[in-house]
Amino acid sequence: MSMTGRVAAIVWKDLLIEVRTKASFHSMLFFAALVLFVFSFAIGPDVPLLKRIAAGLLWIAIIFTGILSLSRTYQAEESGGGLEGLRMAPGDPRGIYLGKLASNIILLLAMEMVLFPASAVLFQLEIARHALPLAGIALLGTLGFSIVGTFYAALTLNLRAREILLPLLLIPALVPPLLGAVNSTQLILDGNPFSEAVVWVRLMVAYDITFFVVCTWIFPIAVEE
Repeated sequence: MSMTGRVAAIVWKDLLIEVRTKASFHSMLFFAALVLFVFSFAIGPDVPLLKRIAAGLLWIAIIFTGILSLSRTYQAEESGGGLEGLRMAPGDPRGIYLGKLASNIILLLAMEMVLFPASAVLFQLEIARHALPLAGIALLGTLGFSIVGTFYAALTLNLRAREILLPLLLIPALVPPLLGAVNSTQLILDGNPFSEAVVWVRLMVAYDITFFVVCTWIFPIAVEE
């Protein structure tokens, strides 16, 4: 099977399972909404304060929810012995990584399409007014998270304490894209021109490209027994 065929097959299988069960998406959406509600009620009716920290709260919800999703990335293959079959199948094993990466990106973006409007209501943000730049920032931030997260999920797959190790390894590695996403999102929400956020956007682009190349290249080592 070609690389493209393998990637497409994995994405199709993951999305088909999700459409049938809806387990991951519903739990992600509930958890993310819960995080936003808790922060909103904890801070209270101070609207100016909520607007100042809205970007940080939004991305914290996305990161925590994403980690919850990453822990299930290889669950279907592991429980049925399918991951070993994928590793032994002819073709480049990097197709496994790319397929899982694409699945995670699609799932996270779908969740964010609900989360951003919800945050607009909770924090009284003008999301619709800045929809285009915010969509680009969300895409870059999601790519950075998924690129590294999908790799670390494979790296910790065979470890006993993987539920603990995954966030411990992942969160420090996500500092650059998280800084870029939070700062650029807040600048846009504050009504600044996109040029003010270009520095942070460039940071995310550089991070995404660098880690995509590195993680894709060394993925076969990560899944070796």
